[in-house]
Amino acid sequence: MQMTADFPTERATGLMTTMGKHFGHKIPVTLADDHAILTFEMGTARIATTADGLHLVLNAGDAEAMESLRDVVERHLLRFAQRDDPAPLAWSAPA
Repeated sequence: MQMTADFPTERATGLMTTMGKHFGHKIPVTLADDHAILTFEMGTARIATTADGLHLVLNAGDAEAMESLRDVVERHLLRFAQRDDPAPLAWSAPA
């Protein structure tokens, strides 16, 4: 299963780096200049910087794992981006 979402922000690189460093103490994380890959037990999250913010791609084996992964990634991103007054993410499955 796969879900994607876009998060508009002017602080894309900083937020992506914060997410990577935060989770890097707990799980395997690959952090590059323009993307991060977070490898959770329930699936993977790829966070990429774009001209308008962040593009997130989640991959998990089933609906329960996907919901857990989505919850963890979204909660942390919104917490780290709180000064941007963020709205919940609009997730979609690929067509």
